[in-house]
Amino acid sequence: MDEIVRMIAADGTVRAVAITGKDMAERARQIHKTLPVATAALGRTLMGCAMMGSDLKTEDGSVTLRIQGGGPLGSITAVADSHGNARGYLQNGQVDLPRKAPVKLDVGSAVGTDGYLTVIKDIGLKEPYVGSVELVSGEIAEDLTSYFAVSEQIPTACGLGVLINTDQSVLCAGGYIVQLLPGADDAVAGRLEGAVGRLGPVTDVLNRGADAQTLLEQLLEGMGAELLERVPVSYRCYCSRERVSRALISLGRNELEHMIEEQGETDLTCQFCDAVYHFSKEELKTILQEATKA
Repeated sequence: MDEIVRMIAADGTVRAVAITGKDMAERARQIHKTLPVATAALGRTLMGCAMMGSDLKTEDGSVTLRIQGGGPLGSITAVADSHGNARGYLQNGQVDLPRKAPVKLDVGSAVGTDGYLTVIKDIGLKEPYVGSVELVSGEIAEDLTSYFAVSEQIPTACGLGVLINTDQSVLCAGGYIVQLLPGADDAVAGRLEGAVGRLGPVTDVLNRGADAQTLLEQLLEGMGAELLERVPVSYRCYCSRERVSRALISLGRNELEHMIEEQGETDLTCQFCDAVYHFSKEELKTILQEATKA
């Protein structure tokens, strides 16, 4: 089962969150029928978004990550709730590129670097918070590190990885976000930098049997790390017939009348989970009446 683990250093100078997301990334692969480099890119985005969502203090809050790098994958979108459950999609999941090494997928080239990483945080205020930074590498973890440094002014180390099996399924997936808090001095920063270097690629550690807590214990070794929480997370879509009906109403009277005249009926597919919702001509007429009232 996938989970998110949160820890803090004993002196309160470092906070850290880690995720194991094999099932989340595999579910995304199955839904969107992605090839390996697309699976890795979408999986990394989902896990990064899930960790950020779980950090929200608002029960009904959400975080949206949007990556548009100009690469062959097109744009990548992930949305997470405040519990760390995430869903997502990308434009071109059938992209296949040569590997950088026998087990190293070239996610950076697939994503591209000619564009931006955008974070949208909805915490129940009138307007959501929107932060955007230029992409650094397209590898996603480095781009999130840049986002935290530039938009939130928080020194951050981020690691994300998705290891693909020979049958193209997800063998393991996970990541971490470790941040320095006010009061952290250069010694703490240096210690953390050394720990990140010793840890190496996330998937190497996970493939040896480590879980999210073990990841953080290695990163915060010697800091008296305190476990704050362990919560299960999953790939979760909140689409429903009612929500899709509301989306149709929002199209407005003219658009609905045109749809009824031209098509008579319609099938709408959820971008996140590929669920198909069929609406007959009679149902569209009922929705048109609702739209007219609105």
